[in-house]
Amino acid sequence: MDNNVSLVLRALLAIALGSGGVIAIFYGLNILVEKALPKGTQRRVLPWIYIGPSLLLLLLYLVLPTIRTIYLSFFNNDSSQFVGLRNYIFAFTSSDMLIAFRNNLLWLVLVTGISVGLGLIIAVLVDRVRYEPLAKSLIFLPMAISFVGASVIWRFIYAYRPAGSEQIGLLNAIVTFLGFEPVGWLVERSINNFALIAIMIWLQTGFCMVLLSSAVKGVPKDVIEAARVDGASEFQIFRRIIVPMIMPTVTVVSTTVVVLVLKVFDIVFVMTGGNLDTDVIASRMVREMFNFRNFGRGSAIAVILLIAVIPVMVANIRRFRQQELDR
Repeated sequence: MDNNVSLVLRALLAIALGSGGVIAIFYGLNILVEKALPKGTQRRVLPWIYIGPSLLLLLLYLVLPTIRTIYLSFFNNDSSQFVGLRNYIFAFTSSDMLIAFRNNLLWLVLVTGISVGLGLIIAVLVDRVRYEPLAKSLIFLPMAISFVGASVIWRFIYAYRPAGSEQIGLLNAIVTFLGFEPVGWLVERSINNFALIAIMIWLQTGFCMVLLSSAVKGVPKDVIEAARVDGASEFQIFRRIIVPMIMPTVTVVSTTVVVLVLKVFDIVFVMTGGNLDTDVIASRMVREMFNFRNFGRGSAIAVILLIAVIPVMVANIRRFRQQELDR
């Protein structure tokens, strides 16, 4: 009991000192600028005083590691010999890497398409019911669970026992109740990737629904009413009015999901460890680095992943700028 109290007191002291220290640093730097510099210069310097620590942390923990990773990608497994593009050639020719690329493409198409599509359909439907807040809360609830936590939950859902044994997995319990043989959802190579993709869809559909619901509510009601007066069906209103008017939001949501899918690692690592042809780019990168201790190949895969994410980020930034200009 005394040990637990001590730990709690230490945690509270660390929070107080950390928060107080940050406040004191900014407050002290603000006073220093006001006392030491003329007013004209203060306006130019003060913004940098507040964003300077953040920029420094980004430099130390993001920019420099990125440069280091690019550098290591041109060396062998222990970084002792320069090998040029050999690691990148491996990344695009190895059968294991080709499987990872194939799986990532499958994730991109299915997760993005299904989660955004379901999110949009649900957003339109729940906008018309009285219990909208409750429905949205239940659908959005999986977003409160971490990827690792969701994977643990779904391991129990997918749990497999041989035929004739008592099934503890929800899906196989239903399958055997209906009179069929239990299915090894995570060991059957023909379906295991789809089983993992279903977890990501379950997690991201609520996220897509919330953002798209806000966009749907922003569609002018008078436009919809005018279309109804003209005899348009609800499907025509959805396809020709709602979807075109919220397309910028659909694009932003889609690109956000694409970035998440490109970086997916937790689900694969917890559910299968990348075995049985379920590797994706991020999980393969971790295996090359930490399982096989081949830092050159792992760094090359990390660089490829970074390059794949950059166009999506640029498209998102351009979309945000265009929306600001349209306003």
